[in-house]
Amino acid sequence: MSSSFRAPPLPVQMSDEVDLAAIVKAIWHQKRLLTTSVIVGLLCAGVGIFLSTTEYQVSSILRPAALNELDALNRSEIYSLPPAEALTRIGASLESYETRLEFFRSNQKLFEAFVRPGQTLEQSFEAFNHNSVNIILPDPNISESLTTYIKIQLNYPQGVDGVSILNGFVDYAVLKERAQISSDLTVIVNNRLNELKGKLMAARAAYDTEKEAKIVSLLEADSLARAKLEDELSALRAQLKTERGNRVSQLSEAISIAQKLGIRKPSTPSSISESERTGANNIMRTEVNNQQNPMYFLGVEALEAERNALLQRKSDDFSTNRIAQIAKELAMLKSNREIEVLNRRKNEDLFLSGVQPLRTEITRLKNLNLDMSGLKLATVDKQALEPLNPIKPQKALIIVLGVVLGLLAGLFIALARIFFKPR
Repeated sequence: MSSSFRAPPLPVQMSDEVDLAAIVKAIWHQKRLLTTSVIVGLLCAGVGIFLSTTEYQVSSILRPAALNELDALNRSEIYSLPPAEALTRIGASLESYETRLEFFRSNQKLFEAFVRPGQTLEQSFEAFNHNSVNIILPDPNISESLTTYIKIQLNYPQGVDGVSILNGFVDYAVLKERAQISSDLTVIVNNRLNELKGKLMAARAAYDTEKEAKIVSLLEADSLARAKLEDELSALRAQLKTERGNRVSQLSEAISIAQKLGIRKPSTPSSISESERTGANNIMRTEVNNQQNPMYFLGVEALEAERNALLQRKSDDFSTNRIAQIAKELAMLKSNREIEVLNRRKNEDLFLSGVQPLRTEITRLKNLNLDMSGLKLATVDKQALEPLNPIKPQKALIIVLGVVLGLLAGLFIALARIFFKPR
């Protein structure tokens, strides 16, 4: 007796060796499962695309400014800024947290999409600053002359004017750096002017001290010369008075002798001896003698006349030329013309020594143009433009991933059903 019951054949006969063809055939029999899994994967990818936030990206590239743009600043001789350094300063300003926060605060309408309820302005900015802005610098291993640039990228969600944000942020950073350079230049010029004015004041002080010292020296020299002349005058007058007294004494002695000899009129020794011999007094003789006759031979009348004149003399100043010369020198010392000229100087700055370079530098610094509003610190090689496509979500990639993941999930389930299905 035979039974009509037959066991259904196993999809795969378990053995020590796996039959790949049987596995593939068994998987193919579950193509509905695979199809369903792929569809589920596509649905999940679609939901992910629908729920994800659309994000765009814009970028701007800055390169060094032309050399002639910074020529006026560099020729000022007080501030040096090569184009590469200017670009570096712009990059530092773009990367500065303070600059970004200031731009965020001053343009809040552009960042309304980043503001979340219950968050402070700084917290909203932190989210924007951390996730949205990126600075890209060139590879230092490549030649600097060919790749010197700064690239700034901005990622932003749909509904945000990212182009205006990025271009405005670049302009804001350039303006801020330009204002900083203008401020630095003003401070440097003012400090330099104060330094030069200090040197000029020191030169004036030195001149005033030198002038006062010279005036005091001249007054001292005049006072000393005047004292010497007055001492000489007093000594000379005393000398003349003494000589006059001596002359009076000599005359008194000669008068006494002449009276004893009876000499009334000027006479000579030979005339006296001749008169004693002949008794005649009307003979005039001429005597040549190398010896000086004593004073009493002048006679009593002449001697008394001279003595009376000397006794009546009140001043001996006329008796020597030196007194008149001393009086002249004393009169000249009453006023020092050099001191008068020094005191009459009106614009004494003209007489300062070694200050001409200082005045020249002060004039040059005062005439410097400190208006940096037209200073070009960098060249915008590429401005931010409205992007054509978003960078997120990448729909094609997500769909492919959904299909691949759905297919893998289906294969995993199919294999699990094959190997774990009871015999």
